[in-house]
Amino acid sequence: MVDDNSHSPRFGYKSDRLKPLRAFCQVARLGSVSRAAEALYLSQPAITLQLQALERELGVRLFERTGRRLTPTREGDALYELARPLVEGIDALPAAFREQIRGLDAGELHVAAGSSTILYLLPKIVEAYRKAHPEVRLILHNVTGAGGLDQLRKDEVDLAVGSMLEVPGDIDYAPVYRFEPMLIAPPNHPLATKPDLKLEDLSPYGLILPPQRLTTYRLVDLVFQQNRVPYTVALEVGGWEVIKQYVAMGLGISIVTSICLTDADRTRLAARSLAKYFPSRSYGVVMRKGKYLSQQARDFVALIQPQILAPREYDETGHSGR
Repeated sequence: MVDDNSHSPRFGYKSDRLKPLRAFCQVARLGSVSRAAEALYLSQPAITLQLQALERELGVRLFERTGRRLTPTREGDALYELARPLVEGIDALPAAFREQIRGLDAGELHVAAGSSTILYLLPKIVEAYRKAHPEVRLILHNVTGAGGLDQLRKDEVDLAVGSMLEVPGDIDYAPVYRFEPMLIAPPNHPLATKPDLKLEDLSPYGLILPPQRLTTYRLVDLVFQQNRVPYTVALEVGGWEVIKQYVAMGLGISIVTSICLTDADRTRLAARSLAKYFPSRSYGVVMRKGKYLSQQARDFVALIQPQILAPREYDETGHSGR
């Protein structure tokens, strides 16, 4: 190795820093100029010249010989720590670029939805979409109704799936599914089998409802107020799974949408239709008006069909018809 001062003439190799850095990293890794030359399909003199150019440029000795092996000096070790990730990153660039291009060709799909939609409505749709389009990167954004509209307006998502009671003028809403309002109670509750269930029958029992800011709470309050029926709220808690669990524990009764009732709930809950008093809830596709849907988004929308996940039907006594 050379130990020239900073006034040494410039080498042509300096114009391409990658070559001497790649040669340096291979020598540091393999401990030999000849083995580095074989790894890089270059001649030994070419490797030596590249190392000389690098030492001249940096003004330090990078290797010392230990027996038959070249060992990095202290400065060589420092340079290796800096250069190795750079060289490896550059060498991996073509493959990474091809992978990125494949990702661009496949595309991404951003879908906004609330927790209940993601949990109860979308699993089969997402499963079908992933099978049909495994190359597309699908991102589900868990949002509230207002948050989903905000993302739509900012074009942060391609579309949303959920329920809407009021549709703003800049939004298109295409309802696909309809789900009944249901009273849920423990199986041994007096309302579980009471004939000719009326809204007034709910008054003596505390309701477990979502937080007041959510649509479900406001809708329940509106219906009771319109019918001039008093009611009490025993507990406010977010998430239908939590509400169902608390109802099953006997902490109160609740009014939910049948979308959240699963086969597993049949043994722990009694469900009674309240369609006589509460409107059914629709779920469907929400888009910003004038929004161009990509092919990925159109393929996803095409899978949102009622036959994929139909509402569960209940008879008057609260038993599932399916």
